[in-house]
Amino acid sequence: MTSPNSDVAGDAAPEADLTGWTAEPFTAAGFTYDVYRKGEGPGVVLIPEMPGLHPGVLALGNHLVDNGFTVAAPSLYGTPGAPGIRPGAVPVMLRGCVAKEFAAFATNADRPIAHYLRALARDLNEQTPGKGVGVIGECWSGGFALAAAVDDSVLAPVLSQPSLPIGLTAKQRADPGLSEAELKVVERRAAEDGLCALGLRFSEDPMSPGARFKTLKNRLGDAFEVIEIDSRKGNEHGFGKMAHSVLTLEVRERDGHPAYEARKRVVEFLKSRLT
Repeated sequence: MTSPNSDVAGDAAPEADLTGWTAEPFTAAGFTYDVYRKGEGPGVVLIPEMPGLHPGVLALGNHLVDNGFTVAAPSLYGTPGAPGIRPGAVPVMLRGCVAKEFAAFATNADRPIAHYLRALARDLNEQTPGKGVGVIGECWSGGFALAAAVDDSVLAPVLSQPSLPIGLTAKQRADPGLSEAELKVVERRAAEDGLCALGLRFSEDPMSPGARFKTLKNRLGDAFEVIEIDSRKGNEHGFGKMAHSVLTLEVRERDGHPAYEARKRVVEFLKSRLT
């Protein structure tokens, strides 16, 4: 959902295909989606960004597998393996805007998809080693990761550029992306069980407003770790003003690159919480 930053020495964001992934349907909360699985070790639910399990998301999944995790990636929208930037992506996004399971514009929303993802997290936890599972949400699905943490099986939610509800109004931009009832459960888990969450965004990203992270920081305090990458005009690494996808399209695999370092922190966070 964004154009990559300017390349240096011809490098580009990592991409991968469906090689090695196995898919089977998983049904819960009245929904059935194909879930792509790969790897061994503690479980991580990788929720794709719009418009689906594109090559950048698959590369992120492979990176997690290479770091010792079992990844379960539900195909909630789009065509698995298809390019992220393509004409066919527009209808996928338009459908997402009206689908009841995502409630794209609703504030204080208990989104139906969150119930499905909690069930998937429980199922993955039962099949994998470790103390619990991680959940990574990106863009459209960013806030779903925190909503999934209502379930005790989720120990490491990662919110990468959470974009729902779509921020047309100040109220929508400040909305945490889950219902008040869900957020209270997460608050309780943070206070009593030591739950921590990690949030990632670019500083100037209009699709993932800073007001949303301010709300979450006010509610969760030190339990919400924030990585905000500078995308102001003239920034050192050449990120454009629409830089958005921290863990996929904006990653350049070289030390010191902010998105690359953010991806390393995500892996460290998952390992520290799950193993």
